[in-house]
Amino acid sequence: MAAPSSAEVVVIGSGICGALAAWRLAQQGLSVLILEAGPRIERARIVAAFRNSPYKSDWMSPYPFSPWAPQPDFTPKDNGYLIQAGPYRYPAEYIRVVGGTTWHWAAQAWRLMPNDVRIKTLYGVGVDWPITYDELDAWYQDAEEILGVAGADNTGSPRKHPFPMQPVAEPWSMRRFRERLAPAYPVVANTVARNSRSYGGRPACVGNNSCQPICPVNAQYLGINAVESAEAAGAKVVPNAVVYRIEPDAKGRIAAVHYYDPDKKSYRVTGKEFILAANGIESPKLLLLSATDKYPNGLANSSGMVGRNLMDHPSSSLTFYADEEVWLGRGPQSPSSINTMRDGAFRSQHAAYRLDFTNISQVLSVTEALIAEGVYGTEFEKQLRWRAARQVNVKNVLEVLPHPENRITLASEKDALGIPKPEAHYLIDDYTRRGADVSKKDFAKIAQLMGGTGLRYSPEGQFANNQHITGTLGMGSDPAKFVTDGFGRTHDHENLFCCGTGVMPTAATMNSTLTAVALALRTADHMHPAKSSAAAARAESPP
Repeated sequence: MAAPSSAEVVVIGSGICGALAAWRLAQQGLSVLILEAGPRIERARIVAAFRNSPYKSDWMSPYPFSPWAPQPDFTPKDNGYLIQAGPYRYPAEYIRVVGGTTWHWAAQAWRLMPNDVRIKTLYGVGVDWPITYDELDAWYQDAEEILGVAGADNTGSPRKHPFPMQPVAEPWSMRRFRERLAPAYPVVANTVARNSRSYGGRPACVGNNSCQPICPVNAQYLGINAVESAEAAGAKVVPNAVVYRIEPDAKGRIAAVHYYDPDKKSYRVTGKEFILAANGIESPKLLLLSATDKYPNGLANSSGMVGRNLMDHPSSSLTFYADEEVWLGRGPQSPSSINTMRDGAFRSQHAAYRLDFTNISQVLSVTEALIAEGVYGTEFEKQLRWRAARQVNVKNVLEVLPHPENRITLASEKDALGIPKPEAHYLIDDYTRRGADVSKKDFAKIAQLMGGTGLRYSPEGQFANNQHITGTLGMGSDPAKFVTDGFGRTHDHENLFCCGTGVMPTAATMNSTLTAVALALRTADHMHPAKSSAAAARAESPP
């Protein structure tokens, strides 16, 4: 059957944000078409691919690579898709398939804190958001109820209604952290879109330790769940549709989008309204690709800010041996954290951060270390059991401020379809590095309270990336400084909206998915107010 050539709303990208916006609009009776660059995949095949993969620590390895819809991959070597312009390497990872990158997310679903949207006013750094925390509260709640979020009340983010579910069962290792660190730190359960009981037709978490790259029992909410909901509401999905140009009309409204199929046959799709929801790298890339004589710097870019202010959450860490057996690897991979440094007057001087504990099994990493050390035989078995039982890790999740020079541009290199690859320009500033330096005192204290030995800090000045791509389509009231307004509408094109983490003008310290989902639902409700929307109803009624 031929793919549709028009719809009232055309959505570019089938990740969790684009799919939920499409679902919301399809519920209103609108014709909605979702264009996805990558293929449709099956859960069972991905679970099998993970089990058979020789790279168990590479969470991209189970997912298919499509030449027509390439994605960054860095293991066992960089595939060269995301060009690195420096000065600091930015190894972002994302998946271009139906359902998007939440196929392999950790499912952490945190809210911002109220002060996170006012850091310029309060601390003189970054920028303020064009909306308040209270304005977003109703859509946060809506997002939590759709995703099925389990959490505790001690998150630091105020709420008017309870979580849909109680926290997921606490693993033994995290219980020991909580008990032994209690004199100095409150260790809390992470807020997650992972079922602690049957919810949304999905089962409760049963403790598999492979939340990333794939939950084998479907206890986590994924973008594919949102896609299926959108389809059930009437939306149509076209996989393997690589959008390469957005077409404006003479008045500046978007008239159509153009996409290639895997054989590079081109198609044109018209619509009344358009939502760009590829991700924080692919979305600005597409706007830049769509330059015309009238818009020589790309669409939605009269401010010059498309692709700029790229942010993420870099991490440094400490690995050590506890003085008791805790046996990481039983239960979810990232179940608990410390959140007391998320906000404070110190933010005028250095980055805020949270401290996150891993619960990933240590058997593989310990095995690799012992082999590298030349340990074999009975001593290998002895050391493996001792180290794997006691090895633990804590990392910081650091705030990054928006800087225009951190950006996504078009590279001179092209992919298999002849489309320019994205190029990342990235640095980590002194503000973030000072936050990392301060967190070392917390690392040392945690190790002391756990009787730690064999302390191994991550290399000085080196950071791991958390794949929270933020800021490249930042929202704000001033068209001269921001790409989108407070509802995600581009300032330059009245019928082009953006959804996803890219619209967040600052990154704060928390995983960005829940905030992006809440904003996407709010955008959809603004485009076509949903009388049945629980969030809209809550927003209009007093608490």
